[in-house]
Amino acid sequence: MKAAPDKLLLAVDLAGTFVFGLEGAVAGVRGNLDALGLMVVAFATALGGGLVRDLLIGSVPPNAIRDVRYGLCAFAGAAVVFFLHPFVQQVPEPLLVLIDAAGLSLFAIAGARKALDYNIPPFSAVLMGGITGVGGGTIRDLFLAQVPAVLRTDIYAVAALLGAALMVIGVRLKLSPAAMALVGGLACFTLRMVSYHLHWNLPRLANN
Repeated sequence: MKAAPDKLLLAVDLAGTFVFGLEGAVAGVRGNLDALGLMVVAFATALGGGLVRDLLIGSVPPNAIRDVRYGLCAFAGAAVVFFLHPFVQQVPEPLLVLIDAAGLSLFAIAGARKALDYNIPPFSAVLMGGITGVGGGTIRDLFLAQVPAVLRTDIYAVAALLGAALMVIGVRLKLSPAAMALVGGLACFTLRMVSYHLHWNLPRLANN
């Protein structure tokens, strides 16, 4: 009975890893990094949030270290960007945001689901989903000497928390994990894309 959810979690986690590996390597290209730099930033972007989550919930060694498939997915994303860089440089920003939103959605859902599997309370499981979604991007931005995007632009972490919350609520109500993963992922992705196109931001204090 548990095999199907486990396979779903693994598939979502690996898909998110590859997508964030791509996104991190694209950021590395724009930051003028060399091949090794692309690999490092891709790995950090794809797996940083999951590493932090696993350490917090007591899943050690973290999956990113224990399961070689995670690292391979991250490096595969970086390799795609490296070998196809002439095309990558022509990718429009809206498409990059779409890729990032897809990775955010996948990781938020996978992170929340794994936290529940480790008997983490629902509220904390939602937070773990958010950390999984935004942690890698935060590390990426720090590597590139930028203020993390999650702290300054659009609705980002809120989208991850929304998707994770819907996932957790559905599971607690005994609804289909696969269906709630889809619902939560779509909600996260939709909010992220709408906030980007409509320039939604959280309230901030004026800097006088």
